[in-house]
Amino acid sequence: MDIATRHILALDQGTTSSRAILFDDSGTIVAIKQQEFQQLYPQPGWVEHDPNEIWQTQITTAQEVLKDAGIRAAQVAAIGITNQRETTLLWDRQTGEPLANAIVWQDRRAASLCDRLRSEGRESLIQQKTGLVIDAYFSGTKLAWLLDHIAEARERAQQGELCFGTVDSWLLFNLTGGKVHATDVTNASRTMLYNIHEMQWDHELLELLHIPPEVLPQVRPSSGTFGETKTSLFGVAIPICGIAGDQQAALFGQTCFEPGMAKNTYGTGSFVLMNTGNAPIISKNKLLTTIAWQMGDQVTYALEGSIFVTGAAVQWLRDALGLIHSAEETEQLASTIDSNEGVYLVPAFTGLGAPYWDAYARGLLIGLTRGTTRAHIARATLESVAYQTYDVLEAMKRDSEVPVKQLRVDGGASGNAFLMQFQADVLQVPIVKPAVQETTAMGAAFLAGLEVGVWPSVDALSALWKQECTFSPHIDGRIRDDLINGWHRAVGRAQGWVQPEVDGHLR
Repeated sequence: MDIATRHILALDQGTTSSRAILFDDSGTIVAIKQQEFQQLYPQPGWVEHDPNEIWQTQITTAQEVLKDAGIRAAQVAAIGITNQRETTLLWDRQTGEPLANAIVWQDRRAASLCDRLRSEGRESLIQQKTGLVIDAYFSGTKLAWLLDHIAEARERAQQGELCFGTVDSWLLFNLTGGKVHATDVTNASRTMLYNIHEMQWDHELLELLHIPPEVLPQVRPSSGTFGETKTSLFGVAIPICGIAGDQQAALFGQTCFEPGMAKNTYGTGSFVLMNTGNAPIISKNKLLTTIAWQMGDQVTYALEGSIFVTGAAVQWLRDALGLIHSAEETEQLASTIDSNEGVYLVPAFTGLGAPYWDAYARGLLIGLTRGTTRAHIARATLESVAYQTYDVLEAMKRDSEVPVKQLRVDGGASGNAFLMQFQADVLQVPIVKPAVQETTAMGAAFLAGLEVGVWPSVDALSALWKQECTFSPHIDGRIRDDLINGWHRAVGRAQGWVQPEVDGHLR
């Protein structure tokens, strides 16, 4: 390969924005472009995106990042894709037109279907096959909802006229001009339809949710050639050689290649993943067993704790309450007081994820007195992020029987020094922040670059990873225990708040 072509373009399609990041062969960021897009809330508990806006913002950032960097498309060795997972799209195979808005991973409209599956005693079957719990979070029940509620959709799907996909499949379809309808194993493993032991779509689960197999994408390894871009997009065809869901991509980008290594990504939600090696561990503590990545025939598994609302709670302080002007303010505000003084926020705005999995929990701010200020609320919001991470890692420790020796962190909130120090105090392990924070995009770039020979091996990738700083725990043990006990009391009061759905509507 010519040295001039040794750039990788990572497409990082997230929940609130589309980004394109260009890396060189040292893992250094050359340029970044980002565009936010609209969040749609048609009714309580529902969250949607416009699929065409997802595509337009993503391709625009991809084209602009090359222009900004002064890099010709011919100098890009490959494209890697990473994406918000579980978000569900359905589109016409011939025209490429979506049949509806994308149903976002946060959306709860399929909760009643999940209740029915639980009442039928399907939990063990689904967990054993997919490694997942039954929850409206996952793509399969969202797809079932679309097929139930769009006229003639199921019949058209059976005839092969429609494509289902998560966001990676939607981008891949559009990038290749409709030639490729595929996904990778990490995204497939988040659908509640994919057997992570047999590594294929599971016909029993498809029948359970009345989903025609004709609508499904082909499943491929995370590192490999998926296709190439149509030439009209960049002027030349660029191979697409890596795909992974955002959290698995971040685990790969953090070079957590050995069993027991763990990372947490602090984004809209937060996602803790631990590498468990080449054998899946089925959780007894309400964690998810997921595919971390596949390279060639080698499959690596992970345990995951999905926390629905962390950074979104800070956004809520800013946008809904107007208590802060920017997310960065929370660090300074939280530091103006010595403790939370009994104030806790349980940010269950869309229910609680791991390890509770309570679709009917709702947000709770408790412990208020006349002396409560916005500093207490800001501090309680940041602390809630650390407590939720603690709950997940405790469950992970019980499942894996492997103590976490350090937690590698990334995402926007990892830049908040108050939160990172509090996280270290609560977990009682060092928190390690990497020099390059764009680990999700880096993971996608690494997967693509391995396929085209920009990097020869995962050992070469480990050598590229550098840490920026470490936060070590120093809190008194008794104070820590009291704080955690207070958190668990607050969670207990937030659980089961709303009544089950009737005809798709929460009461």
